[in-house]
Amino acid sequence: MHLDFSQIVPAIPYMLRGVLVTLEFTLASAVVGFLWGTLLSLIKIARYRPLQWFGIAYTSVFRGTPLIVQLTLIYFAIPQLTGFDISQFQAGVLTFGLNSAAYISETIRGGILAVDKGQREAALSLGVPYKRMMLDIILPQAVKNILPALVNESIALLKDSALISTIGGADLLRRATIVGADTFKYFEPLIIVAFTYYLLVMLLTWAARGLERRIRRSD
Repeated sequence: MHLDFSQIVPAIPYMLRGVLVTLEFTLASAVVGFLWGTLLSLIKIARYRPLQWFGIAYTSVFRGTPLIVQLTLIYFAIPQLTGFDISQFQAGVLTFGLNSAAYISETIRGGILAVDKGQREAALSLGVPYKRMMLDIILPQAVKNILPALVNESIALLKDSALISTIGGADLLRRATIVGADTFKYFEPLIIVAFTYYLLVMLLTWAARGLERRIRRSD
């Protein structure tokens, strides 16, 4: 096997600018997924049956169809159905946020149900409104318990973000394929991209462990 990085070195800064695109995309998708996933988890445990059915159906659809199909559907269907153009970044954030919310909602729902029922009953007996009880008492404990699962979901988002290259998003993978087409060398740029993704995942894991240790110390 012969590897020649000499033609790739000048293009490395161009490829690494895709890191910013990847991180922006992952952060925006994680925020959308967490907020919508939290609301979905509350919908699923609501006493109103139609809301529960909506939450179950939503999760079933996003779990039961491939992510790349959802991405291409949203990217191509929205302009056709609404007449409004949507950028690759917007389509990616919308798709990954909606998809991630389906998984996060199940994680948060499990975390909420794992909180001792006595705390909920005590809050209600003291006259604490439902909204305040969930925001100040139940959800903080639930999020603390499911932090490792949320980190795993964030890592999955980071790696899956490479799919936006399929609709032309200028992320790491897209830039590597452009460099490969220009230099007729695909293996070397892809090695650099894989190593960059690995570093990003390790940094995210390290930061999450530090946050988890800090939270545990406050117990």
